[in-house]
Amino acid sequence: FSMSVFKESFRKMFDCDEAGYLQVGFNAHVDILTSSEIKCCGAVGGLSSMGKKRPNVSETEIGQGGTSQWIAGALDKKTTMAFYFEIGSQQPIAANKQGFLQFQTSYCHPSGRRRLRITTVSHRYASANMADITNGFDQEAAAVLVARYAVQRGETQEWVDRMLIRLVSKFADYRKDDVASFKLRAEFNMFPQFMYHLRRSHFLQTFGTSPDETAYYRTIILRENTLNSLVMIQPALLQYSFNEEVPQPVLLDTCSLKGDVILLMDDFFHVVIWRGEKIQAWYDSGYQDKEEFANFKALLQAPASDAKQILADRFPVPKFVQTNAGGSQARFVTSKVNPSTNGGGGTDATAVITDDVSLKAFMEHLIKLAVKS
Repeated sequence: FSMSVFKESFRKMFDCDEAGYLQVGFNAHVDILTSSEIKCCGAVGGLSSMGKKRPNVSETEIGQGGTSQWIAGALDKKTTMAFYFEIGSQQPIAANKQGFLQFQTSYCHPSGRRRLRITTVSHRYASANMADITNGFDQEAAAVLVARYAVQRGETQEWVDRMLIRLVSKFADYRKDDVASFKLRAEFNMFPQFMYHLRRSHFLQTFGTSPDETAYYRTIILRENTLNSLVMIQPALLQYSFNEEVPQPVLLDTCSLKGDVILLMDDFFHVVIWRGEKIQAWYDSGYQDKEEFANFKALLQAPASDAKQILADRFPVPKFVQTNAGGSQARFVTSKVNPSTNGGGGTDATAVITDDVSLKAFMEHLIKLAVKS
């Protein structure tokens, strides 16, 4: 309990709003009403089933299923829940027909009042050729829903691979057994990359992490929003250098591990500042303390300032790590990057030794299996 991560996170739990109330709702109930043809399979997140069965409850259960009402002990502004549905009608549905979902969320405000929020959404049913699904596919939300499903079910890399092969086989354009003809629409082109990083993440890979850490990681991804969950699956990487006035997003790849740059990696649970070999050598020589190298001092301060902002805004508070190429804690970065090359500069300090296949090899194998007769 002496860790700063715990202490800062615990303190943030008691932050109050302008009126002096805790920023949380208690004893929350979520009710779902649907069109007659839509069935609810279940929900994944920080909630429990109330066992309330209606005609809109599916026989297929995902997470907390077999009900159309759930209870949650507490909700905050960032609490997110995933609900899964299926079409239960055996009869063909007209393509222009609208389907409706209504979420009724009630909770007890810290002031003692009971509050009710109703959200109603409507979507048009897709035609049999699935063209409308392709045009409206949200690959970011889909990646998070797949991740939650896999975590909740305790699925493996092999399950992710099979699911991805089925998806691209159905929605990609190609000629049978012709790898060169394979083309994935823009609405799907990032999804395989998300799944590549999900396969390598702590959510599916438990090697090197304790049972407590694994449980913590999985609990957090089940409650965070889409943006934060994507950062957990595929960490964000920013580059700071003398050549750019503002930090630039770069590929999560070994080619980004250059000697003359500073990298800031955010994987939600960790915020890591990584210095290249040249930058670290200049730092060890004390150049930042000399007036004629004020630009170098500013370069060092920029990622530190951005990291401080992330630490201040996030809950739970992430662990802060500062390291350099070849340092013992550089593993926080090297374990996440795509091993496309043997390090950015080809030196021992930036070399990434791993048994994992690169994203390029992963995509080549995926395309080969997708177009196979």
